[in-house]
Amino acid sequence: MKLDIEKEVAALQRMSTGQLCERYAELFREPTRTRHRTYLVRKIAWKLQALVEGDLSERARRRAEELAHGTELRVMPPKADETTQAAVVAHGAMPTDARLPAPGTAIIRHYKGRTLQVLVLSDGCFEFEGQRYKSLSAVAKKITGSHVNGYRFFGLEGKR
Repeated sequence: MKLDIEKEVAALQRMSTGQLCERYAELFREPTRTRHRTYLVRKIAWKLQALVEGDLSERARRRAEELAHGTELRVMPPKADETTQAAVVAHGAMPTDARLPAPGTAIIRHYKGRTLQVLVLSDGCFEFEGQRYKSLSAVAKKITGSHVNGYRFFGLEGKR
């Protein structure tokens, strides 16, 4: 009797994880080490298809083993090399916010009868009244005395 693969796969989709584990053990003649539902469905479907259509030939299996012999099997992706990351950050361009004008530009705001001028510096900092600030929010806090979003205070909020 020939299996109808589409019906079998549809039946697999309706099975519980426990039932899939039992079906896996039945087909592969060993218990599964996982309870990942999607993986089990795919693996069982592959086995059913191999039973109906035929598995790899012995020649293909030997060739696959030849190709795989001596290769390092990676289970997890490699960890990022910390020295490489540091070099990229150190030598790369400073990340800039699209809301900010180009370095050297003055941001002008009228506030409580005063005209305020903040200079955008090339290193990502800001200059206000001869002092350097790391953020526009720090400048806004200096001006207002309370925490204020710097982009909002200087009218740069919606320019993203």
